[in-house]
Amino acid sequence: MNTTDLRQKDVDGVKAEVKALQKAHFGLRMQKGTQQLTNTASMSSTRRAISRAKTILAEKLVAK
Repeated sequence: MNTTDLRQKDVDGVKAEVKALQKAHFGLRMQKGTQQLTNTASMSSTRRAISRAKTILAEKLVAK
């Protein structure tokens, strides 16, 4: 998800996005643990997306 899309959402929408990304990252970690993950780059991109969403969430909470 782009930063522009995240910035258009409200605080609850960004929180839901963070939760969904964390769930997806957990699934990737489980796949890696069971040797089923073929694209290991997806873990780092998911981790960066979580950080990006949390940063935008913090910005929204400060501006509130």
